[in-house]
Amino acid sequence: MPTYLAPDVYVEEVPGGARPIEAVGSSVAGFVGVAPDAEAHLDEVIAINNWTEFVRALSAPHASSTPLARAVFGFFQNGGQRCYVVNVGKDQPIIGDGQHPKGLDLLARVDEIAIVAAPGYTDAASYEALLSHCENLGDRVAILDPPEQTPDLTALTRPALAASEEGEGVEPGLRPRTSDGGYGAFYFPWLRIRDPLAPSQVVTAPPSGHIAGIWARTDATRGVHKAPANEIVRGALGLTYYLSRAEQELLNPAGVNCIRLFRDGIRVWGARTLAPSSSEWRYLNVRRLVNVIKESIIENTRWIVFEPNDPILWKSIRRDISAFLTLLWRDGALMGRSPQEAFFVKCDEETNPPEVIDAGRVVTLIGIAPVKPAEFVVFRISQFHGGAEVETVGG
Repeated sequence: MPTYLAPDVYVEEVPGGARPIEAVGSSVAGFVGVAPDAEAHLDEVIAINNWTEFVRALSAPHASSTPLARAVFGFFQNGGQRCYVVNVGKDQPIIGDGQHPKGLDLLARVDEIAIVAAPGYTDAASYEALLSHCENLGDRVAILDPPEQTPDLTALTRPALAASEEGEGVEPGLRPRTSDGGYGAFYFPWLRIRDPLAPSQVVTAPPSGHIAGIWARTDATRGVHKAPANEIVRGALGLTYYLSRAEQELLNPAGVNCIRLFRDGIRVWGARTLAPSSSEWRYLNVRRLVNVIKESIIENTRWIVFEPNDPILWKSIRRDISAFLTLLWRDGALMGRSPQEAFFVKCDEETNPPEVIDAGRVVTLIGIAPVKPAEFVVFRISQFHGGAEVETVGG
């Protein structure tokens, strides 16, 4: 309490009870690859806010574009606003050498990143590096590119194997391994675009950059809870492989998100992760929504540290987290007719018994019901004497 020595009217500024939790960003991408100028800013993290900045920092006069350049161009063309780029140089892997941080190791230091890609890197070692990077950090999702040439579609349904893993009778595939937590998404095929550094030429481009831009665009227009699918790929003039519905029926259950040509343009026609088809993490928007919720709560509840661990603190935690989740429910990110159906927050003497308090911990149990995409919409059409009746029975 302040000390008052003279009679007068005093005004005290007292902090309000609630501490609003703000959602963290979900649209900042991190790219690793070879820049048009392979020696520019080698093994540095460069923040890029538009295509002009990329050209100024990582290109040179008369330089040829690279998969990295085409991906970054596609990112901004499709709605991306900010990314970080690491130029690893020619003939270098995207994983560090164990002594000096390089490539993905450098992106791990940037908390702002929520999307990671290594455009054009399609070998088993690169797939493993990207997935392990995201799984270990737990706050980002990788977009993985397929090989540019894919003569056998069935190979996309089998995981790629490193040379040391290939045994007798084992047929390596082209698909990244399963990620049980859904920390990766795999897209097929490559795109045909105008070369960003030589617009008169048509070149191929890995899809990861354009897809990252679509994720960012969907986040801005609809929210991270909306599956980033059924979206036009801006800048795509064509595809290196034109898939049929029957072919997608082969690929979709294996977690391969297809990019297809329709009458109204080239669209992303899949929103799955690399999690097993029976997993709760099989849908991309669920994985990314949970990442946002998790990181938002972590970032905005650090005030809890060193506070007295008592019922007053538990009530404050329940109040702040419930208010945040209620806003998400109102935005349509959580399923339920009421907040009580959409989520629960439990922080009391049951989650914090004496032994937990003595260990210096406060435990909060949070449950949510995220919305899932209507991947399959089924219409039941019944003919009867008076006409026809259409009923939507599944989604």
